[in-house]
Amino acid sequence: MSQALQLHRDGCVARLRMTRAQVHNAFDADLIAGLTAALDEVAMDAAIRVLVLEAEGPSFSAGADLNWMRGMAAASEEENRTDSLALARLMRTLDELPKPTIARVQGAAFGGGVGLVACCDIAIGTTEARFGLTESKLGLLPAVISPYVINAIGPRHARRYFATAEIFDATEALRIGLLHEVVDADALDTAVQRQISLLLKSAPIATATAKQLVRAVCAHADGAKHDADNAALIARLRVSPEGQEGLSAFLDKRKPAWVL
Repeated sequence: MSQALQLHRDGCVARLRMTRAQVHNAFDADLIAGLTAALDEVAMDAAIRVLVLEAEGPSFSAGADLNWMRGMAAASEEENRTDSLALARLMRTLDELPKPTIARVQGAAFGGGVGLVACCDIAIGTTEARFGLTESKLGLLPAVISPYVINAIGPRHARRYFATAEIFDATEALRIGLLHEVVDADALDTAVQRQISLLLKSAPIATATAKQLVRAVCAHADGAKHDADNAALIARLRVSPEGQEGLSAFLDKRKPAWVL
């Protein structure tokens, strides 16, 4: 298990916790690989009936790690494609996990952090939580996570937030469908436990298969092709002049050239 993660089992409930609080649980290659491996482990454990995805510190996940972004900005398009496919595998593994999943969102979620929330079957956040799909500020797009975010909030809201990169609060996240419930911070664990209790009262095979039913009804495209196309898109954007300018400006702590 990666040092950036903790996987605890309490009977038939597993809790997968991101522990990179010092960097707001931002993604890097190790965290992505660790999360994917942990989810694969949970998927294979017949004793686990529910997974809670949670995080330490003030933030749920700040998206991409600064040093990871610096490396990807200097990498080739092919290297960026490979990197993006690893993130795509993480998101699809979480989305298709054969167990009900609950996102316990105690703080801010940006970029890929929003993707994790969108991939979970149930998402509960605190009133203090904030959200943002901020990639367009860097000349990029949330391409890899887009299938899951669009499924959660719908195309109309996605068109707005993908383009504007604006930050929105928990009330808005609830309104557009990213969160199912918003509670005060001191009531978060109680709200999560209520959902766990409801899931454990339902038949195990039925709850594990529910998402498969929904996916089958809504299916209209090849998931693997989606992953490949989206990874190719973000790779092109990262190495494009606009993407390079956006990433460089962010890393240099200056405004990109297109900001008037």
